[in-house]
Amino acid sequence: MIFILFVWFVILLRIAELYVARRNEKWMVQNGAVEYGKKHYPFIIALHSLFFVSLIIEYSMQQTPSFSLIFLLIYLLLIAFKVWIIALLGNFWNTKIFRIQNYPLINKGPYKYIKHPNYIIVIAEIALIPLIFQLYYTALIFTLLNAIMLTVRIKEENLALRN
Repeated sequence: MIFILFVWFVILLRIAELYVARRNEKWMVQNGAVEYGKKHYPFIIALHSLFFVSLIIEYSMQQTPSFSLIFLLIYLLLIAFKVWIIALLGNFWNTKIFRIQNYPLINKGPYKYIKHPNYIIVIAEIALIPLIFQLYYTALIFTLLNAIMLTVRIKEENLALRN
């Protein structure tokens, strides 16, 4: 039961993020934003969708399901950090890559020290969510797939930031 509630919680968080991203996308486009990385975005959607499928399949195959409170608490801290990042970026936060010319880049909070703090959160989430329930195959496979995807994505984002 904990697993089902947790998966629904994470799915609802993702839906909320997509809602915020869609709202921010409208604002950015109205302000002259250019989108980058359109070609790889469907692969990101597929990766994250298959991640949930993998979680459910691997969990259902476990002989004795288990739960880690430590990993759950770390994940909740990550959510707090993610909320901070989203609030910090405001209308500029998105799941897609947009750039509005002549708007200064955000250079406060963790952005003073790290170029892409949001991706650190995503990397940690992809690893931690399965580890909460000891779903090691999902953690390993999707951490590797996500690393490949982020290699492409960060190159695109760096290109957008340079332009």
